[in-house]
Amino acid sequence: MTWLIAGLGNPGPAYATTRHNVGYLVTDVLAARMGGKWSSHRKSRTDVVEGRLAGERVVLGRSRSYMNESGGPLKALGGFFDVAPEEYVVIHDELDIDFGRLRIKLGGGDNGHNGLKSLRGSLGTGEFHRVRVGIGRPPGQQTVHDFVLKPWSAAERKELDVNVEEAADAVESLITRGLVETQSAFNR
Repeated sequence: MTWLIAGLGNPGPAYATTRHNVGYLVTDVLAARMGGKWSSHRKSRTDVVEGRLAGERVVLGRSRSYMNESGGPLKALGGFFDVAPEEYVVIHDELDIDFGRLRIKLGGGDNGHNGLKSLRGSLGTGEFHRVRVGIGRPPGQQTVHDFVLKPWSAAERKELDVNVEEAADAVESLITRGLVETQSAFNR
């Protein structure tokens, strides 16, 4: 079995340090743990790292298109490697979870998240694993759009590396120990 571990985000340096790109940050940590380097997968418009993670066969993937168009490339990547939707692990930012917290689940709606909406639409199902990395709600009157596309605050940056490492640990746990044990260990 091959797992497709997809980090959601937007390509390019303008978005690299934004809250919406936490999925990319987690996949960077996973790539480093695998000793792999990102390469272009032309047939799917994604960047990939292939190899083993915690003894399991995985393909790390992230779309080179914008968040709201990421479903097509990630579906194409899964098709190329013959990965069923329930073997996807999608890492994304989550407004409804406080910063510094994680939630792991299988299935569900898109809750207004454009990357999830695109992927659900492309796959025809929402029955894939999710590692939901909490970013919290925008303060005051700031719009959600502005909040997710702004860089992390100075206070958040102090804790961000620990949060990203923990999300990477949750991915490893999910593919080796399963959903129930991982939820028990990481959902708090």
